Amino acid sequence: MLTDRRGFIGAASVAALAGCAPLQPVAQAGPGGAPMRRPQQALPRGLTYATIGTPEGYALGIRTPQGVLDVLAAERSARTGAPVTMEALIDQEGDLSALPRLAAMAGGELSRFVIPESLVRYGPVVTDPPKILCIGLNYRAHVAEANQQVPTTPIFFNKFTSSLNAHQGTIMVSREQAKAFDYEAELVVVLGRGGRNIPEAEALDHVLGYAVGQDFSARDLQMATSQWMMGKAGDGWGPIGPWLVGADLVDPQNLNIECRVNGQVRQSSNTNRMIFNIRQQIAFLSRNLTLEAGDVIFTGTPEGVIVGYPKDKQVWLKAGDRITTTIEKLGTQELLLA
Repeated sequence: MLTDRRGFIGAASVAALAGCAPLQPVAQAGPGGAPMRRPQQALPRGLTYATIGTPEGYALGIRTPQGVLDVLAAERSARTGAPVTMEALIDQEGDLSALPRLAAMAGGELSRFVIPESLVRYGPVVTDPPKILCIGLNYRAHVAEANQQVPTTPIFFNKFTSSLNAHQGTIMVSREQAKAFDYEAELVVVLGRGGRNIPEAEALDHVLGYAVGQDFSARDLQMATSQWMMGKAGDGWGPIGPWLVGADLVDPQNLNIECRVNGQVRQSSNTNRMIFNIRQQIAFLSRNLTLEAGDVIFTGTPEGVIVGYPKDKQVWLKAGDRITTTIEKLGTQELLLA
């Protein structure tokens, strides 16, 4: 399913449907009468999130041993003041500390709001990020197979929100003019706090969580000009999910990463082989533009992509192919090409 951002229900609308208004910032006067910013809440710890489809629209899910807790439905019953969408969580609307309490009740009084993982309809874990930022040529073996020089500074390009897609989603390659479709398994970072000129030592403190991503590409469009973006930013070419694993739960620089096409392993590496690690990427980006809560960063792909094969062995992806991307501790993402 190719997701349309206009189909997502905003936090305020979902909260109204749930019968609970989102917590509004208290207007406080600062020096000279200027409004003061709402204090930052501590990000919840120990949680893994999803964006899930509900009869009311897309809502926040929390992964539990029992299944995925539908936070929208649970909050309607428990009325803890918790945020009920991923955007509300990112924007710190509501009481973030209520989310672990709701998760703890999934095996008891809120069990009727738990959905088996096999029955969940997933959305992209972040449905309306301010920016989708991508880093290219960030594994040495991938640089070598691409016949490129090892970069001395991160190579930056971007995707758009129309590129978003989800676990169990479909990419409609049969509708595209391009022909040279390729996979790129990637670790995705979602920021929980923004900033400018973020020091490397503090960079990971700005991360909300990590997810499985695919930087799906059309190489004929990518290589047609010196700018890569047309070959990277197509509709549905940025699947993220199924899970957003809390930043406190994983070491992002030591995760096995794998991509399979129709069951055959094509990419197999580890995130410890990045040229520019995640701290460096966040610091670099924040030196050159303002990062915001909810920004998504695709952190680069390892070797094994089709464009790295000898010309006579390049068999591009086509309708009917299935891409399976797995990152250790973050889960597995399934995609169908049609």
